[in-house]
Amino acid sequence: MARTTMWKAVVAAGAALVFTGMAAVPAGAAEGGVAFSRVSVNGGKPIVIGVKDVVEVHATFRMTTTLRYDSGVWVFPYRGTTENMDTMQNAMIGSDCKVVDRAKGVCDFDEWLYFDPRHIDVGNEDAGTWRTAGRVSFPGDSQDVDDVNIPVQIQRATRLTVNASPEPVATGKTITVSGRLTRANWDTHTYQGYAGRTVSLQFKPVGASSYKTVRTAVSSTTGSLRTTVKATGPGTWRWTYYGNSTSGASSSGGDHVATQPRVLHSAFPRVMHSM
Repeated sequence: MARTTMWKAVVAAGAALVFTGMAAVPAGAAEGGVAFSRVSVNGGKPIVIGVKDVVEVHATFRMTTTLRYDSGVWVFPYRGTTENMDTMQNAMIGSDCKVVDRAKGVCDFDEWLYFDPRHIDVGNEDAGTWRTAGRVSFPGDSQDVDDVNIPVQIQRATRLTVNASPEPVATGKTITVSGRLTRANWDTHTYQGYAGRTVSLQFKPVGASSYKTVRTAVSSTTGSLRTTVKATGPGTWRWTYYGNSTSGASSSGGDHVATQPRVLHSAFPRVMHSM
């Protein structure tokens, strides 16, 4: 996809703010003599983005260089090459250097990246695996851009609903559990049914601290889910989807179902005795 880059840096209160856009980043003349290490983006977890809210992601890293550099020191997800890359974040805020070893030029940095699913250049094709680059700017508009060998998953958010009925139900009788799996569509900015996905039905008995999977179901062409189970006791039912490389994991809220003792009827007629 063709994208235009606009880097705008503002330094205020000791932090740098960059508005990036979805962009092919000009690498400039790499200076060398720079090493990025201890890079963590979102704590190693996938970046899951819905259809409306801007997502803030925290990153940390260490840079080592004895070269003189400007305030623009960043790490960020990218696709392509370090000479011709696409990026997805819309803005970045970075900290000043936290000096680790002044003589060797070792600094630690904190950074916050912002992802806006409503940006004109964001589309469904952007979900999946990205690489991570480290970038530092030098006086004279040159820079060093390095791949730091860390994959980052950027995923479309999913949602689940649940309904278990009847409520209450007699112990041993059938419960029908339904629901729907939907996924963020970044092209239309809506959630749409996610078909053909294996979703786990889970149950947490009253008094238990965690859910256990009872069975699985596959979502229909509209994302609908439906299955039946026997009521073994009171507790809460939910659906859980574990995600994939392009779609985030999610769980529905819980639907509590109370149970009642099953009433047994005698097969023999009642005999009345006269006194």
